Amino acid sequence: MKKLILGFAIFIFAAFAPVASVANAQAAGRPMKIVLSRQSTVDPVEIVKHLSRECPNITVTTNPKKSDYMVHAGGWSGNYRFLVIAHGGDTIYATETTLLSNAVKDVCKFLNSQPAPAPPAPPSSQ
Repeated sequence: MKKLILGFAIFIFAAFAPVASVANAQAAGRPMKIVLSRQSTVDPVEIVKHLSRECPNITVTTNPKKSDYMVHAGGWSGNYRFLVIAHGGDTIYATETTLLSNAVKDVCKFLNSQPAPAPPAPPSSQ
């Protein structure tokens, strides 16, 4: 009887594990790049670690020209404050949390809810 239950549990896990990974990949969103502001005080290694778990579609770059957004990550343990800044300098989102993982999760959720930016306009020939 135990073997039957164990076999059934393995079957259920094997049947639904691929579905979960496909759902996570679809929920991840379009690929994006962010740059951390130079004034950020939060350890970038920790930010990247949490981003890779929460938002595999978002990577951190050091080139502001190739980024989709800038993120200012400030604060310290127990008091994290993140700002998301669009190209042009407009602050479009802010969050304040106790845990770094929650701040990253909030930013991830916000960024993945944003529409894809419009392609740059072609140069005028006048």
